[in-house]
Amino acid sequence: MKYMWMIVFWVLPLVAIVYLAWHIWMILPFSGWWKTAIIVLGVCSFLLLFLSVARKFDTLPLSLAQWSYEIGTSSIMVMLYLVMLFLVLDLGRLMHLVPRSLVYHNWQSALAIFVMIFGIFLYGNLHYKNKVRVPLELKSSKPLPREYRAVMLSDLHLGYHNPRQEFARWVDMINAEKPDFILVAGDIIDGSMRPLLEEKMAEEFHRLKAPVYACLGNHEYYAGEPRAQQFYKDAGIHLLIDEAATIDSSIVIVGRDDRTNMRRKPVKDLVNGLMNVQSPYIIVLDHQPYNLDRSEAAGVDFQLSGHTHRGQVWPISWITDHIYECSWGSHQRGSTQYYVSSGIGIWGGKFRIGTQSEYVVATIR
Repeated sequence: MKYMWMIVFWVLPLVAIVYLAWHIWMILPFSGWWKTAIIVLGVCSFLLLFLSVARKFDTLPLSLAQWSYEIGTSSIMVMLYLVMLFLVLDLGRLMHLVPRSLVYHNWQSALAIFVMIFGIFLYGNLHYKNKVRVPLELKSSKPLPREYRAVMLSDLHLGYHNPRQEFARWVDMINAEKPDFILVAGDIIDGSMRPLLEEKMAEEFHRLKAPVYACLGNHEYYAGEPRAQQFYKDAGIHLLIDEAATIDSSIVIVGRDDRTNMRRKPVKDLVNGLMNVQSPYIIVLDHQPYNLDRSEAAGVDFQLSGHTHRGQVWPISWITDHIYECSWGSHQRGSTQYYVSSGIGIWGGKFRIGTQSEYVVATIR
């Protein structure tokens, strides 16, 4: 498994860079100096991705760090689509459907490719900014004193590319729903604590007009779990780490630690400890939607997860759909309902192609 991930994150990008550099050199009708400059610029943009993962931007001025993060993380998606496009052209040449002149020193083809890629990612960015409201009906066979409305979120990824100004817009959308409580299934933090602290992001959470319950995600561990916990506390978030909170003695919210912690408690043990509450409606927050059968076996009524982003862009969504039993949307196992959110925020470049950024408005009755 270790070597497989090394191939995915190191070998494949290197092969892709060489493949794209060759094609760009062949198709551009410019001098060698200009071709070299364009290829070097593309490679440097991609290298910013690794600097962002290594959190090397924390020493830069905030605005410069934000731009560097955007360019670096966007480059991997642009590179993916360029590779797919050139693969199609190469396949066409092998089948004698695409003439060599179309991909050799052809400024018209180069311009067409630029316009196509620019258009795709302009659409992807605009689609990302459109936050989709997903209604969800949760019907309980257990007695509830009244009907409840909950706003459910995951994967906010607040940080360099989702700053306070953007989060303030989300807070307004959430408050407009007038929820009884808010649930967040992990990854509130993107990776670095620096932009959250510098922009005083915790203050924005205090504008929410309903209590917030959340579990940890894997990115909270990347950011440094103790610092992440302190941020949750400063933000007034009820952080549940293998523990539960009760609402009106009838709804119990269980927050699981992220599976990054291999010693987290089994969901069955967490639910068994709730027997002192008379027939509660049990909601589990578990960031990563693995082993859904375990919540069903434990008698959980509803589980909210995130993490997958459903791949963010097509065709990565095909991969997540293959990996997870449910990589996005509503799901049912026995009497247990699930919802796996594609996230309101995003990691990396702000593009949604074939997926959506969303928040769930659930009615529990």
